[in-house]
Amino acid sequence: PQAAFAHLALAFRCDAFTLRQRVQVEKRARDAAEENIQEELGQCRAALERLGPSCTDAGCKETLEQLQCSLAVLAAAVERATSAAEKLGAVHQEARMSRAAEVMVQHVENLKRHHMREHAELEEMKRLIQQNSRNRQLAETQDDVEPRLRPHPLMRTFQQGSARRRVSIAVIPRQLL
Repeated sequence: PQAAFAHLALAFRCDAFTLRQRVQVEKRARDAAEENIQEELGQCRAALERLGPSCTDAGCKETLEQLQCSLAVLAAAVERATSAAEKLGAVHQEARMSRAAEVMVQHVENLKRHHMREHAELEEMKRLIQQNSRNRQLAETQDDVEPRLRPHPLMRTFQQGSARRRVSIAVIPRQLL
């Protein structure tokens, strides 16, 4: 997920850099295509208008009216197709963005879990350090209260050294060992 997130972030940065220009280019292309279609439809209408006076028989006039009706239906169909194409493009873009957002959300969830795990380890280390500090203070106060029970100085040094070693190993996170 982290690599996918990095790729998406780079893609978004690159896309954002050129987005305005690409939107303008696509708008010009769409407008040009619509103008070309409207021009062709206009030329067909004009051709049918010119044919009108030259048609004298009823069959020819009926065919001319059918062609004009078909041309009107074609113009409406072109507008519906243009609208449907824009909607389809928007849905395709939404699908792409949905996948990208899913990857990003997954990456954020992974970061949250990692943060929670690190926070729990930190809290555990704090608790162990505080417990070690309390144990040391308790041992020092007991030494002051009961001097006759105090062990030989060399023995006490050995016990403190081993206690420190045990605690320090328990306090250091496994990742650092």
